[in-house]
Amino acid sequence: MERPSDIELRRRQFKTQPSTLHSRRQQAVCVRRAVKRYGTKNNPYVVLDNLNMTVPKGCIYGLLGASGCGKTTLLNCIVGRKRLNSGELWVLGGTPGSRGSGVPGPRVGYMPQEIALYGEFTIRETFKYFGWISNMTTEEVESKVDFFVNFLMLPDADRQVKNLSGGQQRRVSLAATLLHEPELLILDEPTVGVDPLLRTNIWNHLVEITKFGRTTVIITTHYIDETRQAHLIGLMRGGYFLAEESPERLINQFGVDNLEDVFLKLSVMQNMGKRRRSSIAKTVTEAITVPEIHGGTVNPAVVLDDEAGEISGEFGDSVSINSRSTRRVSIAPEPTVDTPVELPPEDDSEVSCKDYLKIVKANHMRALIWKNFLWMWRNIPMMLFIIGLPIGQAILFCLSIGHDPVGIKVSVVNNEINFPTEVCPVRTLNCNTTKLSCNYLNVVANNYSISMEYVENEKKAREMVEKGKSWAVIVVPHNFTDALWSRIENTRDAPLEDVLASTISVYPDKSNENIATFLTRDMLYGFLGFMEDILRSCDFDPRSITLPLAYKKPIYGYANPDFTDFAAPGVILTIIFFMAVALTSGSMIMERNEGILERSLVNGISGTELLFSQIITQFVIMMGQTIMVLIVTFFVFNLTQVGSWGTVITITLLAGICGMCFGFVVACVCDNERSATYLALGSFLPIVMLCGIIWPIEAMNDYLKWVSVVLPLTQATESFRCVLARGWGISNPVVYNGFISLTVWILIFLTISILVLKFKKG
Repeated sequence: MERPSDIELRRRQFKTQPSTLHSRRQQAVCVRRAVKRYGTKNNPYVVLDNLNMTVPKGCIYGLLGASGCGKTTLLNCIVGRKRLNSGELWVLGGTPGSRGSGVPGPRVGYMPQEIALYGEFTIRETFKYFGWISNMTTEEVESKVDFFVNFLMLPDADRQVKNLSGGQQRRVSLAATLLHEPELLILDEPTVGVDPLLRTNIWNHLVEITKFGRTTVIITTHYIDETRQAHLIGLMRGGYFLAEESPERLINQFGVDNLEDVFLKLSVMQNMGKRRRSSIAKTVTEAITVPEIHGGTVNPAVVLDDEAGEISGEFGDSVSINSRSTRRVSIAPEPTVDTPVELPPEDDSEVSCKDYLKIVKANHMRALIWKNFLWMWRNIPMMLFIIGLPIGQAILFCLSIGHDPVGIKVSVVNNEINFPTEVCPVRTLNCNTTKLSCNYLNVVANNYSISMEYVENEKKAREMVEKGKSWAVIVVPHNFTDALWSRIENTRDAPLEDVLASTISVYPDKSNENIATFLTRDMLYGFLGFMEDILRSCDFDPRSITLPLAYKKPIYGYANPDFTDFAAPGVILTIIFFMAVALTSGSMIMERNEGILERSLVNGISGTELLFSQIITQFVIMMGQTIMVLIVTFFVFNLTQVGSWGTVITITLLAGICGMCFGFVVACVCDNERSATYLALGSFLPIVMLCGIIWPIEAMNDYLKWVSVVLPLTQATESFRCVLARGWGISNPVVYNGFISLTVWILIFLTISILVLKFKKG
């Protein structure tokens, strides 16, 4: 560590001098007239307002202030993750985010307030991930592991991060920032929860790495007096700079013993001249003597608006700064007329055409794909659940949807028999058979899904239906057999009374349309079969009473179609689609909420690389889901499949990729799990209803048909259905339209995700 006299000499070197082009080029960070606001136009919440800041290369810059004053917001602007509403920002020779600037990228090391690490990874694996992102080799990373374990007093490098204490986790986070020796270090409260001895070691290391101007450090901390080793400090309050100077000069100018007293006096000067609303603040400020300052460090001649905040945060009265103030002004000196405020010219970096065509970097993709697979390996139970869930859903669908109902209860009033003393006899049909109603009812009960319960009278039968104990009332006239024989023998000459007496009355409960439809079908088919048996027993041609329609062998499908076959294509695509939505959106939101996503983006990972790495790794999971679902539906439950297996697998995988891309949109647009869940669930029902999955599109409202056509799964479902039931190939327009529709939606979702990741900054 340097002697105090040497440090003081270096601090004087970094003291603000009249700016020249040459001295400007020696600045690592330069901020001029920066304004950053949140909120609405009419009621903005001001975070930064007309802030000016200069950080020379090779210095330690301490950024100090109360919580909520804008420190973290300013740092996010410096690393290119937030945009200023107005003003100018220059970092390491260029504006953050410009091509070739390296910010975000390997030239900057960023340690956020959050731990922002994968808990399932070991310390060694964490270093390897961040090292690979910064284009370090595995050997270079391994050479640094022992150093940081000893330097930061960490446990064994093969321990998982989640098993470390909070302080140890923060030290691992600091080590991941220092690992690749960046030009600019941004450390947001790195010494929180660190013991004093280790804190001293960290500061000694920061002094060492900045000794020869190799590295510039911007550090925020709650331990304000530890920044006495910094070359420059900037004191912030409420989005404004109170002062920017070396610690010793501030202490000497204010005649105090520590920097906390300096900050308190500057806060009093900022609040000077306004009505005190807090008795605590009044007591504190009246006890402080504000020195007369004639230098350029601070400007005490400031009177704040009455709405401005009190002394706030850790360093004074705990009353927050009021965000409604529009007349807040800084007491830091404004640039004079002779001092230029223009930013230095950006360093020109040669950019070839090849650089513009390079969408992803090999080292970034390697790190991201390795990280994703490692996370899956460390969460095997969850992965098994994710793969098994669509299989369970497919099994439930095949067992529950599309089958004929069994045991439909109906109430029968047969007036041909004297119930309950007499029951229907079971006999063979012939031309002399009596009580034909019994034969008909027995045919229906034995061959179809109807369960008959005989009752004494129609009133009781109706009561059973009204109480929900029966689905229909069947009433047979007392002379049904005689009247029916009369109709058969006399045909067109049968008397009207015989026509009426040979008619069985059915009173169904149509509150459930599906049950009523099946009941009507079974009663009708049962009667047609019963009449054919009668005519055949009497040597009549049974075709004389059949319908004048003959349904021959179907061109596609089966003679007795199954609703399961109709719904299966849409259900399979829906399961794969929404499982991919849940997996991708959940993964990205988890990373963002834990700060890992933001940290990776600051380290230079692009939105395109992030999305492509997720597609590659989760494609493996989706392959497993797809294969297992297809095996269950087509080999276990024998659903119809007469087309090409290659076409079936391809369109299913495309639907999964489309769902993954939609999951990216959900994760990018939503800020938390709750809103993402609402968006995903809100999109589920419209897709199921409007894409022809459970009901034909031809039955929809005319306007909804136009909406349905452009939805992601509409064309794909019809295409899949044609492959399964008709055996059509990719050359058929109906089939390849499904492929085109999914591909277009994949590109749309990817484009939206990349744009949101690129431009969704505060």
